[in-house]
Amino acid sequence: MLLRSKLLILTLLALAAFSSLAINAQSGSERSQRRPRTVNAPPSPSSNNISNPASEESEPEVVRVETNLVNTVFTALDRDRHFITTLRSNDLRIYENDAPQTISMFERETDRPLTLVILVDTSKSQERTLPDEKKAAKAFISAVVRPEKDKVAVISFTGVPRVEQVLTENVSKADSAIDRLRVELPANNPNCEEEKPVQEDPLCWTSIWDSVWESASEVLGQGDESSRRAVILLSDGDDTSSIIKRRDAIDAAVKNNVAVYSIGIGDSEWYKVEQDSLKKISNNTGGRAFFPRDETELVSAFAQIQEELRSQYVVAYSPQNKLRDGSHRRIRMEIVNPELRKQKLQLIYRQGYYAPKK
Repeated sequence: MLLRSKLLILTLLALAAFSSLAINAQSGSERSQRRPRTVNAPPSPSSNNISNPASEESEPEVVRVETNLVNTVFTALDRDRHFITTLRSNDLRIYENDAPQTISMFERETDRPLTLVILVDTSKSQERTLPDEKKAAKAFISAVVRPEKDKVAVISFTGVPRVEQVLTENVSKADSAIDRLRVELPANNPNCEEEKPVQEDPLCWTSIWDSVWESASEVLGQGDESSRRAVILLSDGDDTSSIIKRRDAIDAAVKNNVAVYSIGIGDSEWYKVEQDSLKKISNNTGGRAFFPRDETELVSAFAQIQEELRSQYVVAYSPQNKLRDGSHRRIRMEIVNPELRKQKLQLIYRQGYYAPKK
């Protein structure tokens, strides 16, 4: 009888331990399934002394609030490229798929939090210009990012994007990430003359659209929805290896309310800047494209982006088309004030949005 009791107790203990292990395993499996896909982070040169930046800068849970209003940020420029900051709601009209809409809200945006990605091409075409890019980018961050209000991430890319710094309010961390940027070439193929698959040798390739998609969807798309989101892209625009198409990168930016500001730059002696591609991704997302020819113009491009981010309007309307079908809706805006029309103002805004889907 005593032996049978001991066996029963041992059996119960074993069952309890097995049950606990099963629960823990199931919990771990659920956590891994919920974990979002992230951009590959580079190994830290001193990982033993530095804690994981992702844990330091972890994002709070984002509460999504359903709304019927469509919000669009826009900028107004005169013929001399000066920002117009005195518009009123009755100075313009907004259309969705060519149907006029009633403006529900109109205001200047001067204090909205900013969430930015500095996205830097570090492929071979940037060898000569990267030092100037780093210097100008650091000056831009220092001037724009307000601690405890704005956030910035730094991402570099060759054939694959990699996060140098997750979103942070800490300007020093962002500066350190920019300081680390290097044009790295494979030791056995320094001139990238031997063409190898991007999976085998990513340093000799350039994946611009993959990197824009990752920045918009995986970095900015997971951040504060109420902030003004933008990607500052520094590249010559020559994509050689992206899996994502340019149209899909644009769609990802539009869906996540991300404006892409392109700075077309590279070694002009050996490489051509693909202006058309950079203009298209910027014009379709509400950003602008700049093509500096020297360091002075590069600094000026960053200064114009800085001014634009602080000189914008937000307009909202409740669309007449109430269908929640996930369709793409075109947006068009025009000045209707006769006096302002004479000035031939240019309005810069995203060209459309995707309706919510049931």
